[in-house]
Amino acid sequence: MSRTASGLRAWLLQRVTAVYIGLFSLYLVGRLLLAPPADWNAWRDLYRQDLMGLATLLFAVAVLLHAWVGIRDVLIDYVKPFALRLLLLVLVASGLLACGLWVLEILMRVRIG
Repeated sequence: MSRTASGLRAWLLQRVTAVYIGLFSLYLVGRLLLAPPADWNAWRDLYRQDLMGLATLLFAVAVLLHAWVGIRDVLIDYVKPFALRLLLLVLVASGLLACGLWVLEILMRVRIG
């Protein structure tokens, strides 16, 4: 695969995730303004719904991918020493992966508990 196609893929991923993040955010703000959950049980019931749980998981994945593409591009463009760039990329990837696993754990605990 050519370098151009790789850049196009990153550009497209950035745009698609931005659209989903925006649409889900608008939906969530509207939902919470029209029918705010009154207590913890109402919050839990909201996220126990299959569609809401899936949409929230997709939102988290979209945010993490969006962040990865943006930070990766900045590091590749502006951090010239290869070893430092690699270290920073590994640290960022590890942090984003940890955040993703944390979101997954939260959503699973809501479903189980």
